[in-house]
Amino acid sequence: MNALPTDTIDIAARTRALLGISLGYFMVLLDMTVLSVAEPDLAASLHTSIAGLQWATTGYTVSFAAFLLSAGAVADRYGADRVFRAGTAAFGLVSLLSALAPGLWLLVALRVLLGIAAAACVPASMAMITRLYLDPALRARAISGWAAISGAAVATGPIIGGALVGLAGWRAIFVVNVPIAAVVLVLVAGRAVTCGRTDRRIDWLAQLAAAVALALCTDALIAAGARSWRHTAWSLAAAVVAAIAFGRRERRSLAPVLNRVLLRAGRVRACLLAGAAVNFALTGGLFVLPLLLQQERRLSPLHIGLAFLPLTIPFATIPPFAGKVVARIGPWWPILTGLTLLTAGGAVLAAAIFAGTGYPVLALGLLLSGLGVACALPALVAAIVNAAPPGTAGAVGGLLNAVRQVGATLGVAVMGAFVPSGTGWALVCSACVCAIAAAAFATARHS
Repeated sequence: MNALPTDTIDIAARTRALLGISLGYFMVLLDMTVLSVAEPDLAASLHTSIAGLQWATTGYTVSFAAFLLSAGAVADRYGADRVFRAGTAAFGLVSLLSALAPGLWLLVALRVLLGIAAAACVPASMAMITRLYLDPALRARAISGWAAISGAAVATGPIIGGALVGLAGWRAIFVVNVPIAAVVLVLVAGRAVTCGRTDRRIDWLAQLAAAVALALCTDALIAAGARSWRHTAWSLAAAVVAAIAFGRRERRSLAPVLNRVLLRAGRVRACLLAGAAVNFALTGGLFVLPLLLQQERRLSPLHIGLAFLPLTIPFATIPPFAGKVVARIGPWWPILTGLTLLTAGGAVLAAAIFAGTGYPVLALGLLLSGLGVACALPALVAAIVNAAPPGTAGAVGGLLNAVRQVGATLGVAVMGAFVPSGTGWALVCSACVCAIAAAAFATARHS
């Protein structure tokens, strides 16, 4: 079926579709943060360890990261609107099944499916907005509104999660996705959001090899944190084999998963490292700190969510100002500032935990970290698009999103491994990663 010309779409239908697309993005991002405050209740209900909690989180981010690499190609081939609707429907259904999961490993498997559904939604939503708004000025405003949803999702996720867990336990955080998905499907129904198809190729074997390599690497890190060295060795060896298989398949593929032209650009690599470091610190912190606040500070789920406000409020308030700064002075200084603030935030949080100080010092560390993320992320998008070779802006944007999810996965796996030795050391690790990324980024800027 041919796509409906956008100049025939009335303003009300276009606005309704944009609202649905944005709400779908909200749902996907909400699921990344809402689980953090449910960790203590989930551990008690399913009698699981830190390693089990790590997999409940990384099951989502591993599949999200891996399948983002090909999700754009899937949207092009089958039609972005069809892929978005299928991903949204799957997200709602799998969320309901997750709420009914009787055990940890079934929940982890369902979280993997949720990550795949999320990966189907994100690139498709951008393609749908591009189709809806052909005028560059209108499209820029639409994308700004769509992107602002990410700040709202991250900002409200811990509070919504805390309230839901306090009322009905951890299962409620998955049930809430079902009505959201239903509303999204109603809003994007009809011909207003109809996108064409292409004959773009997809190398499913290479995609599968990438997902397996990332999953096995994550498993090795989690096993190392649990001091299960034999398990670590086997998973690491298998990860190497999967990575070699992926590399060989990529070299022969007519539709490679990774764009090698992008990876040859030094500034692109620096932006990817910075994006991974930001999500490493953010998602790793959201994993380890609720455990500290519940086990040592004896906070309820709702109070844990409220305790995260200094971290999450900047996500909803700073990006518009950061965008203006980027437009005026360029993206490089805001990114360096963001990485520096994240380094300082991790250091302050670690010092507060080691010293056993009260909440105000923890709040300072959370605020510095939140400001760092809010400064860095909008600037990263601009920097990596500017640094990309001509004609690769869309591909490099998708690659940045995928690498950010890899960073999130590694953050949970690595920082979670430090929890038995003390949460403070996990935050030291976060600060070191951000400091290294800042140094590498500063070096690349002058290369």
